Amino acid sequence: MREYLQMSPFEIKNVFIKMAEASAKKNKIPFLNAGRGNPNFLNTTAREGFSHLNLFATQEAGKQTSKKDLGMRPDKKGIAKKLNRFLAKQKGEGAGFLKKSISFAEKKFKLNPDGFVDEMTDAARGDFYPSPPRIFPNMAKIVNEYLAEVLCSDKKHFVKNFDLFATEGATAAMVYVFKSLKENKILKKKDSIAIMTPIFSPYLEIPALSDYNLVEVYVKGDEEKGWQVPDSEMEKLKNKKIKAFFMVHPTNPTSIKLKKETLNKIAKIIKKRKDMIVLTDTVYATFVDKFNSFAEMVPHNTICVYSYSKFFGVTGWRLGAIMLHKDNIIDKLLAKLPAKDKAELRKRYQMTSTQPDKIKFIDRLEMDSRDVALAHTGGLSGPQQTIMTLFSLFYLMDKKKKYKKSIQSILKTRVKHLYKNLGVPLPKGSEHTYYYALIDIAKVAEKKYGRAFAEYIQKNFVMDQFLFRLAKERATVCLPGEGFAGPKWSLRVSLANLADKDYINVGKNISFILKEYHDKWKKK
Repeated sequence: MREYLQMSPFEIKNVFIKMAEASAKKNKIPFLNAGRGNPNFLNTTAREGFSHLNLFATQEAGKQTSKKDLGMRPDKKGIAKKLNRFLAKQKGEGAGFLKKSISFAEKKFKLNPDGFVDEMTDAARGDFYPSPPRIFPNMAKIVNEYLAEVLCSDKKHFVKNFDLFATEGATAAMVYVFKSLKENKILKKKDSIAIMTPIFSPYLEIPALSDYNLVEVYVKGDEEKGWQVPDSEMEKLKNKKIKAFFMVHPTNPTSIKLKKETLNKIAKIIKKRKDMIVLTDTVYATFVDKFNSFAEMVPHNTICVYSYSKFFGVTGWRLGAIMLHKDNIIDKLLAKLPAKDKAELRKRYQMTSTQPDKIKFIDRLEMDSRDVALAHTGGLSGPQQTIMTLFSLFYLMDKKKKYKKSIQSILKTRVKHLYKNLGVPLPKGSEHTYYYALIDIAKVAEKKYGRAFAEYIQKNFVMDQFLFRLAKERATVCLPGEGFAGPKWSLRVSLANLADKDYINVGKNISFILKEYHDKWKKK
């Protein structure tokens, strides 16, 4: 058990899965993997649109030669009209969406029709390196507008002042950010970084790796205050030894957004700490209404990461972006580096520029992602950038946010099933995403059976034992909350990946195992 306790929750999950699958087969009960964060809902319309675009792009290439199986890049001139003629012959929602989205983008962003369609079709074919590598220029305008609507109330300010780097999801983005901060001498070994907890467990594990060896300072959300950050924890950010503040917001696994009051207090501290870097993963922003991000509150200090994976159901596509203000603290810190460090970095980047000192951090991110020498081949693939752009257009065109409301309705149904059958009140409030539920089993035990029993299980067992029994006896997989720096006797349930009615059984199964512990304690 001690060995298991050292493992990442995403690794021990595999042990639970094997056990639960065997139990389901033996006992002829449903296998319920509530440990997976991948959603079982996905956007179909933009996918259909992409399929039509890809078909058109491929057929146009094929028309350039009479040889079988061989195509050539078509001419840009007149390609927009050709796409319109092609779509006029197609049926279905996807074709209609693609036609409307292309027209919408051309009008809203004042794009040259042939230039935009050529960029989209060539990218969809994936027959050339992304150029420029960070993100295609017309697509950047659309993605930026989408991110502004999701992350920032002052959209005009956001769109005008942020640069983007399209990446292979948020996880790749975080790896790139940590690597470049290290390579550029912004974060050095033994530097301190603050981490808002509980948090997605790999984000606890990356800074601890020998590559970085950073000192982690936890800024803890308060369970009793709905996982908001109390003033006493915010005080830690005033420590000048702390170089960066790292968070997932809205949170994973606690699934809440910080209240405006909390954001303002943290932002006030960061504004006084002008050299503080804020690194925020905002993947769950689309699951709540009226979201405010640190990219809006302290834009000059913030490296903002976003992923399309959860909201559009594209974890397998790996779609994300890094956002950085054009006037940011990292570029200023680069300018202040000691002469020795500047000389070393000049040597690193001189193969890409005659003025390596002037390369902005957002461009260094892309270069470092390919170890500089292969920077010209860097960037997210063309097909990935294309479908990412179509997802962005879909959201921007959905003025009534019907898609978003449908997903919110699904998650609320599931979380109600879970808590009703768990036998405890459902946490309520507009700050909840309901994508996950972090359930403190010790508190559930106290509510259902009294304090003495709750103290007994905490003193005599560990949470992983409970989770092993849940997998073995009820074929149900959940993750240990402690692995996310959450309460020791908590577990995380993903509300995204099972059928609605399955959460009735998840709640019942957790209650069943807890009752077994209680019955044994009662006999004693």
